[in-house]
Amino acid sequence: MKKLIITICAALFTLGAMAQQHLAFPFQGGKTVMTKFFKDSLQVSADIIKKKASGTAVFKFTADGEGNIKKIIVYYADDASLVQPIIDALRKSNKKWVIPDGEKMHDFILPFSISFLAPATAPDKIQKEFYDYYTNRKPIMSFDQVPLDMATLLPTVAVNYSLKQQPKGN
Repeated sequence: MKKLIITICAALFTLGAMAQQHLAFPFQGGKTVMTKFFKDSLQVSADIIKKKASGTAVFKFTADGEGNIKKIIVYYADDASLVQPIIDALRKSNKKWVIPDGEKMHDFILPFSISFLAPATAPDKIQKEFYDYYTNRKPIMSFDQVPLDMATLLPTVAVNYSLKQQPKGN
């Protein structure tokens, strides 16, 4: 009887260890590396800085077994100007995604939050420019059913930019 109980315990322990392998973070290096990668890779455009744009964008993308991104879908974005820099950063992440064992492709949902770092005492001009942006923004929304299937929801990547920042590459 003792041998049977020990065998069952060993089998349960082995299954638990195998389950841990399937739950590894899907970006090579983990959550902290992923967050740093996107903060470094996302190039805030001159248009975003000029508009004082800020908001949230939610993307669904598909990665293959080699970690390459095959399809990118915008589920929601507070403004269309936020989308292109995020897509560019996502494309730079090829070969960095790890999909669960036994799958050829896997879907991920990745929210982004982009905002500017306002001065401690924001002048009326900055407040007015932000209000103008907010009232004239063009959101992107999904009005149809959003099939989630077996997608993995990743933590939000928060990107803050300085209003005095000069965009890279411009």
